[in-house]
Amino acid sequence: MWADNADGQEREPRAGQAPRGDGIRRRATIHDVAQLAGVSRQTVSRAVNDKGEIDPATKERVLEVARLLDYRPSRFARGLVRKGAVTAGLVLPDLMNPFFPEVAAGVLEAAEERGWQVVVWDSRTDENRELQALDKFSHQADAVVGYFKNPDDVLAQHLGGVPTVVLERGPHQTRFGAVGIDAAAGVAQGIAHLVRAGHRRIGMLDGDRIDAPGPRREAFLAAVRQHGLPVDSSWVAPSPEHSVAGGEAAMAQLLDARPELTAVFGFNDLIAVGAMRTARRRGLRVPDDLAVLGFDGLALGELVEPALTTLHIDKRRLGRLAVEQVARLSTGQEPLTGAEAWVIPQLVVRASA
Repeated sequence: MWADNADGQEREPRAGQAPRGDGIRRRATIHDVAQLAGVSRQTVSRAVNDKGEIDPATKERVLEVARLLDYRPSRFARGLVRKGAVTAGLVLPDLMNPFFPEVAAGVLEAAEERGWQVVVWDSRTDENRELQALDKFSHQADAVVGYFKNPDDVLAQHLGGVPTVVLERGPHQTRFGAVGIDAAAGVAQGIAHLVRAGHRRIGMLDGDRIDAPGPRREAFLAAVRQHGLPVDSSWVAPSPEHSVAGGEAAMAQLLDARPELTAVFGFNDLIAVGAMRTARRRGLRVPDDLAVLGFDGLALGELVEPALTTLHIDKRRLGRLAVEQVARLSTGQEPLTGAEAWVIPQLVVRASA
């Protein structure tokens, strides 16, 4: 699981963030405003919705607390959403990547069970397109789920208090609701499998920027160091494109830097398939000369030759958990945390490693 902070210490919430007893930050609710202002939820509702029958001084006190906590009532809180009339916005970074349609399927299934409708936006990994989606959804959606490159403060400015769930961030990594992937637990399984097979020189093809290591690279580095294996920056090659072509280019770079390596871990399955293609062009046999491990568990992993060993993520469950988080946030409940808010990758051993 993720530590609260890099130094492992919990910190006080910033202004505009409601604290919990366990130190986890979440979006302020009507309950928080009522408690801090010393009034009932009904009084908060009257104040923020400019209803009558409320003392002016009380109204001003409630509004000041709401500003302090950055509380903005959603359509749920204002009672504008009829049962079965909820619209959720889903922001995905790349619908051409087969990983994300599977996540979307989980969101759609869970939303349909609740009678909700879902509007999908492809941000194309573009931060400006992402903000366009948030501006639109802040007025037209009752809740937002998605993958976001922008930091929390920017998201909050554009969302206007709409209940929000961020995908692939741990509950301690965002002020919003979250559903995370426990990369550390998954990668530890994969590296242990490679080590058991006799590999001591293992590299990685990373989909994150070299100057901005993400959870999968951090998990890889921790796992290889735990086994006492050699590792430094030369054992990691960047693949800015999360694609087969990106994996091909990154694998060529890694083999040039570390021709002695005998196994490689790909940031995702597409990159891992690209690694196998480059290996074959270099005259290397997979897995005899080079073992290849992927991450994501895409269906295509069973179709390539040799079939790809991978760390499988239950992508539908990821999407379904996100909808559950939205439902909780929208009704003022505490979001899921701990193991309930995480998806743990499972090692699937096939022929490539």
